[in-house]
Amino acid sequence: MASKTEKILWGIHGGRTGDADNLFLKHNVIALGWVEMGDMSKLPADREAFKTKLLDVHPNRKPGYYPNAGGQVFRFVHEAKNGDLVIYPSKRDRRVHIGEIAGPYQYDTNPESDYPQHRAVKWLKSFPRTQFSQGALYEIGAAMSFFQVKTYADEFLAALSGQKTTSSAKKDETISYVAEDIEQNTRDFILKMLAQELKGHALAEFIAHLLGAMGYRTRLSPEGPDGGVDIIAHKDELGFEPPIIKVQVKSTEGSVGDPIVSQLYGKVERSEYGMVATLGTFTNQAVTFARNKSNLRLIDGEELVGLILQHYEQFDSKYKGLLPLKRVYVPEPLEDAEE
Repeated sequence: MASKTEKILWGIHGGRTGDADNLFLKHNVIALGWVEMGDMSKLPADREAFKTKLLDVHPNRKPGYYPNAGGQVFRFVHEAKNGDLVIYPSKRDRRVHIGEIAGPYQYDTNPESDYPQHRAVKWLKSFPRTQFSQGALYEIGAAMSFFQVKTYADEFLAALSGQKTTSSAKKDETISYVAEDIEQNTRDFILKMLAQELKGHALAEFIAHLLGAMGYRTRLSPEGPDGGVDIIAHKDELGFEPPIIKVQVKSTEGSVGDPIVSQLYGKVERSEYGMVATLGTFTNQAVTFARNKSNLRLIDGEELVGLILQHYEQFDSKYKGLLPLKRVYVPEPLEDAEE
């Protein structure tokens, strides 16, 4: 829901593990790190000055870091005003704390401080996370350290004014968006890593390993001209018993056309099977060619990722290191749940 209020709300995080929690709640401040920036009140009050300072103290970061981080610290020092509200989702007590900014920017001169950039705050109320919709929690879980809360600002203001804001988890549409985002980001990551790290024969080795995780024994063609077949897969130890699968692997991120698919299929005997695997997609002509051939499979990037996720636990350490993934559970919307 879009916010209709003119009240400005900010969100802040207390470190990756919530290590600033005690500083925030016991000492009534909100704080940022960026220790190398020093006293930021000495910088000119414009974003470019903050970005330039970041470039000086962190010269080897990616280009996108400077406008992002510069914007955060500039807002903290100059845009956030006394009387603005700030939302702090604590990782320690699992509650959402809402306070009011009560003082100008101050620099903590204690050399031991990991969070020297301070603003005084008057904490007003705290709430259990379950009181808010998944969308609101998703917004205040942003990857940035300091950010403006806009989309769900009215929900937090309603809670602060004593209005009941609890929403049904079964009806929360944001749940599906969160799950879809996580799933799509994971798929994008896998395809990007394979495209960047495994070219040509290296990708064929990976596909052979995947087939091995699926229960097949494989023979990999030597690196170089392969005659149109990169891998031969079979179930028996010697490779005499059907089914015999002949595999062509393409590391392109573009579309694989009918000539490549037809070439592989020309190598497939009547009792054998053919498979073309790619990180990209297949042209309509290639799909049409394979459609009515029961012994030919086309595995595009999306389907390949599905097989990787399904058999990931059987991968060896080499490929788990290439694709570091962690099993997580995300809520699945109950579309047909009762009222």
